[in-house]
Amino acid sequence: MDLNTVEAVLRPATRHDLQPFRPGDAWLAGGTWLLSEPQRHLRRLIDLSSLGWPALEVGPDGLSIGATCPVATLESFEPPASWRAGSLIAACCHALWASFKIWNTATVGGNLCLALPAAPLISLAVALDASCLIWTSDGTERRLPALDLVLGPQRTALAPGDLLRRIDIPAAAFRQRSAFRQMSLTPLGRSAALLIGTRHDSGEFCLTVTASTPRPLRLAFDQVPSAEALRHGIDATIPIAAYFDDVHGAPDWRQHLTRHLAEEIRAELSA
Repeated sequence: MDLNTVEAVLRPATRHDLQPFRPGDAWLAGGTWLLSEPQRHLRRLIDLSSLGWPALEVGPDGLSIGATCPVATLESFEPPASWRAGSLIAACCHALWASFKIWNTATVGGNLCLALPAAPLISLAVALDASCLIWTSDGTERRLPALDLVLGPQRTALAPGDLLRRIDIPAAAFRQRSAFRQMSLTPLGRSAALLIGTRHDSGEFCLTVTASTPRPLRLAFDQVPSAEALRHGIDATIPIAAYFDDVHGAPDWRQHLTRHLAEEIRAELSA
């Protein structure tokens, strides 16, 4: 879609080139959402692709994902054999139902910052204990757990002018066992519920709930709980009024899915 209110497109080469953020500005990464509907309040776009951030960096500490990394690049990444939870990368990428054009343009950072309940790369980041490196508008930087980035549908903890630079996933998170479940109202529809379970060698069990709730939620147990304890934990954390309600699923159905998929995950990881 043509954004006919935009008067300038800035292409900074370094952080030093970033001009002060002002009303009417927007960060441009892949632009798959930004250019999909009218944005009449915009006057300037700041193109992040010109900053040349590395897409993926693997090291002893884990995986660093540049915010401008295309979804297709992340999906094609082959994690080390020792990363048992590495299969979650492809699973979450495939939960983003989109054409190859979107996959090659949409970015990981954009998926997180758009903060839609069904954004599967939010699920990946939260389930694997990712931290977000944020460039702040005052020229400094801060770190924020991925769990705390999304506050609600299209609401994040980013202040005006803040910029998501990188998502860091620790190697220890990849070494956990994991289980993935996703369900949609239609075969190729947006996720109505997406749950990820992880189990550390110490026995700790964590369940990440997304898509069925307005923001990601996480339940942690010292060991794999009983079916009754897990259901009680879910219901205590997510009352029926806390489930997301839109055309992709009613709250009572999403609650049923969440309970059902969580029990499947519990059973798989208790083996």
